[in-house]
Amino acid sequence: MITVTTLVYYPVKSCRGFEMDEIDVERMGLAGDRRMMVVSPQGRFLTQRDYPRLALVTPALSHRQLTLSAPGADSLELEIRTTGPARPVDIWKTSGMPAVDQGEAAAAWFSAWLGAPARLVHIPNGYRRIVSQKYAVNTDDHTGFADGYPILLASEDSLADLNARLETPIPMNRFRPNLVVRGCGAFAEDTWTRIRIGEVELAVVKPCARCVVTTIDKETLAQSQEPLKTLATYRAREGGAMFGQNVIPLNEGRLRLGMRVEVLK
Repeated sequence: MITVTTLVYYPVKSCRGFEMDEIDVERMGLAGDRRMMVVSPQGRFLTQRDYPRLALVTPALSHRQLTLSAPGADSLELEIRTTGPARPVDIWKTSGMPAVDQGEAAAAWFSAWLGAPARLVHIPNGYRRIVSQKYAVNTDDHTGFADGYPILLASEDSLADLNARLETPIPMNRFRPNLVVRGCGAFAEDTWTRIRIGEVELAVVKPCARCVVTTIDKETLAQSQEPLKTLATYRAREGGAMFGQNVIPLNEGRLRLGMRVEVLK
């Protein structure tokens, strides 16, 4: 039987995530997942690719409050703004997207931590960043500040297969998935196109090409060639080395650890 073993949401893109026992699924993805993002003063999105120190930032959500903390830094608490004046931001092929700035205190905190000018933004209420229509199921399928799709799914079975090939095993957090399952067999998720977990139906639309973020240790920030070097030997496809699947929710509902995953197609 295939079951859900981990549920993770990431309040701020490229910062630390939080494991949950249960969480709501919205059409945009897991509730609260990557609705915020760090950007340059010009509005270009910033990630661990260029600023690995983002991996050490813990953004804790509590109702409408956000607390930012990092090793050796003073914590900052602020009220999240989801409406108000918007600034244009760019993320991958999406340019000029409106985003609500979170103020000078948040900007100063991230600028000090990264050692470069930065600002924190939130996706505006009601805004839909439409996913690539090449892989969309519905024309209104959308996401927040995730790279391209609302949910990233990975399996423990696939990680075990990869770790068996590595000199030093790595944890699942290198891949930053939202939904982790177990019991399907290594890379069986590659064959799925539609699954159901409880009342939530999800379309499995595209394998995830991995980048250098996977080579960064999320605790020490040490960087190596793995796991990309090994993935490239047996998981190379057009676009890169694949691990995990991009998923689009087709409806809304609630997920809990231990729920059964039904493969519909």
